[in-house]
Amino acid sequence: MTLDAILMWVFWLSVVAVVKPYVIYPPLLFLFSRLRTPAQPGHCTPSVSLVVSAYNEAAVIREKLENACGLNYPGELLEMVVISDASDDGTDEIVEEFSGRGVRLLRQSAREGKSAALTQFVPVCRGEIVVFSDANSVYDADAIRKLVRHFDDPSVGYVVGHQRYHDGEEAASKSENAYWDFEIKLKAWESRLSSVVGGDGAIMAMRRDLFSPLQKDDINDFLIPLRIVVAGYRGRFDPEAFCYEEAAPSFSGEFKRKVRIVNRSFRAVTRARGALNPFRVGVFAWQLLSHKVIRWCAPVFLVACLVSNLFLAASNSTFFQLTLATQIAFYLTALSRILPMVGHWKIVYLCYYFCLSNVAAGLGMINLGLGRNFSTWTPQRAEAVVDSQSPEGKE
Repeated sequence: MTLDAILMWVFWLSVVAVVKPYVIYPPLLFLFSRLRTPAQPGHCTPSVSLVVSAYNEAAVIREKLENACGLNYPGELLEMVVISDASDDGTDEIVEEFSGRGVRLLRQSAREGKSAALTQFVPVCRGEIVVFSDANSVYDADAIRKLVRHFDDPSVGYVVGHQRYHDGEEAASKSENAYWDFEIKLKAWESRLSSVVGGDGAIMAMRRDLFSPLQKDDINDFLIPLRIVVAGYRGRFDPEAFCYEEAAPSFSGEFKRKVRIVNRSFRAVTRARGALNPFRVGVFAWQLLSHKVIRWCAPVFLVACLVSNLFLAASNSTFFQLTLATQIAFYLTALSRILPMVGHWKIVYLCYYFCLSNVAAGLGMINLGLGRNFSTWTPQRAEAVVDSQSPEGKE
């Protein structure tokens, strides 16, 4: 095989790999999902433990607990638990104010991260169903009732709710909202076909007896659903069970978050390898590969696409010169985000968001290769304050 032939194979395989999660997978997923009759939710009201993970959330924890105390679910069946990861900003003291309203505070004495905290405290929760939530997630009054109604079906192991973002004016918020609208469609189609891929730490329910210990650096809301699917259960998405959060306050905060997510999610797949085995999990393996794994690998494919295109364009091929010009124009559009006069244009900040996400994914993969893991987290609100006070910011 000649060098040009090899370069053409690299180019076209890279193009297909880059566009598959966005152009090929969604329509195929939609068509296949139409072959399945949508599952109907039941009417069960099991005992529930609402578990809120918190680290230095004094700014929002009171609002969260007021919201939790006002949920439309039988009080005798709802346990409210706040797991504090050694918070030191007054979060714990605020939580203790709600003890008379049925809120339990469970505190890690040393900061070890959310997964370590869940491993320690989920087994002592009393509910048949555990609902995981974030401190800044404000639930619709009927959110828990709509999440748990699916557990009438014994084949359902977890249910993911609909996290909605408030419409922000910043480009980072608008970009995240656009991306999330796309994700919600995929979740609904995946749920109808097989199981929704991954969970959501803001609003996700699972059968407590399916919980198994996590390592400190595990990404709990991704690994837990993978384990449940491998164990033979299904995961559903319910768009009617929703909560609200603020979108990313800045591109900087979103970048750091995505580096951590890709790093930890790759390791989650290696720790639940059966999730990529179609003989074990069926079509879910295709969903996981197409929706997540190939997308995380996009930085490699983008580099391969550009480099191979450079060599092919040098051979005076008009077609490959046009494809190279298209790639360069795309990256220049993303870079123009730094120009005040055009940085607010939608096409500009969406291109920038795409590039930023893939650079973050690349760094997540590099950190994984270097053996660097992430086990603790900092709320994006705190990161935004750090970023505004320091040119470099910090974790």
